[in-house]
Amino acid sequence: MRVVTWNVNGIRARFDEVVELCRGVAPDLLCLQELKATASQIPEPLTGLPDYVNVWHGGPGGYSGVSVHVRRGWTAAAATAAASPSSPAFAPPAFDVQSRAIEVALGSGLRALSLYVPNGNRDLSGKITFLEALHGHVREARQAGVQLLLCGDLNVARAERDVHENLRDPDSVGQLAEERALLQALLDEGMVDLGRAFDPDNDGLFTWWPPWREERRKNRGWRLDYILASESLSRAASSCRVLADFGTSDHAPVVADFILQGRLDA
Repeated sequence: MRVVTWNVNGIRARFDEVVELCRGVAPDLLCLQELKATASQIPEPLTGLPDYVNVWHGGPGGYSGVSVHVRRGWTAAAATAAASPSSPAFAPPAFDVQSRAIEVALGSGLRALSLYVPNGNRDLSGKITFLEALHGHVREARQAGVQLLLCGDLNVARAERDVHENLRDPDSVGQLAEERALLQALLDEGMVDLGRAFDPDNDGLFTWWPPWREERRKNRGWRLDYILASESLSRAASSCRVLADFGTSDHAPVVADFILQGRLDA
């Protein structure tokens, strides 16, 4: 199973790049964030993504927005047990606001969420509320024995090392101790940060760069985009990497590969 998450920073500007990403990387599950488009403004998916079941969750007035794309005929059940593939079921979770979360059930006890956490610069309390509700969702899934993938722009740099030294500021939103504690709370529920798990010693592991002064070329950025996997699912992961040179968004795609064998239930 190959999973890709990417904050496109505007699907209308980046749709051709999404098509290129799907053709070149061939994800089984693709999660996009920050669509910046209503449903009527999103490019017709069949023109470029005919191999996927596409669910666009566009924000009102073209604000925020997330999507999930599942390769046709692929489900976790089919991947693990050669079972007849069933159609994935999609729905926004109860805590969704501003079209920032969509969840898909993939069978074999696996659900995945595409997430775009508020950045908190204008409404920090709203961001905290969203992260707290996400924590509750993860806890309920763990207690129910459901395996989760959290994919997206969480808008929190997990630790000081996840921000370039020139950009570190403990009073900056995205680096606040309160936000980091809420991200840690997800990990304490058994979620594993695959990016750091597969690249534990890299202090230059970033997924977002300020769009000025060639910061991306100089790799002066933040790590804001994650693939978090339930602990038992994480043991099936074989790699996780950042495609730092791909696309024109200010975020880079993150790709994780899994080798699935048997049921995924905890």
